[in-house]
Amino acid sequence: MAFLFMVKIAVVGPESTGKSTIAERLAEQYGTVCVPEYAREYCRDLNREYSLQDELNMFYGQLALERSLIPLAHNNLLVCDTMFLTIKVWCDHLFGGTPAVVTDALKTVSYDLYLLMDIDLPWVDDPLRDFPHLREHFMQVWHDELRAIRANYVVISGLGEDRFANALAATSGFLSANNQRLL
Repeated sequence: MAFLFMVKIAVVGPESTGKSTIAERLAEQYGTVCVPEYAREYCRDLNREYSLQDELNMFYGQLALERSLIPLAHNNLLVCDTMFLTIKVWCDHLFGGTPAVVTDALKTVSYDLYLLMDIDLPWVDDPLRDFPHLREHFMQVWHDELRAIRANYVVISGLGEDRFANALAATSGFLSANNQRLL
């Protein structure tokens, strides 16, 4: 199926902020596919500290997963549970820098709208989450990174159904303001 246009929405933010839930619900609301976070599956059975090479593997995996799901997208809309800017955030934090292949891709791969999940949700522990004490730090990092790529983003706050309603309102507002009619 050939697309004349594809609206891509990335749901991003610090750990334990409801990204997966919001992304899945938005995709369901709009009758399209949700691209899951590749890193969760990659790290699930990793029995060691991850390396810079693992970060690169997750970068390539996320891009490949997204590309593979585009043909399944309906209504010319793709909702992504995170995107590879996450790799830059983690590489910078854990390794003091990010490989050029990732930073170069940030110049060419874009998303139409980023929904930055706020840290107003309580932390939910998970074996794949690492830094409950650095939530404010990572929220600032996400703001800085999104500004650096001149991203069109909205901070999504709220608990429970309010959070989803805010994400839905931001998405609907973006689509309406940009005259995007979903087929």
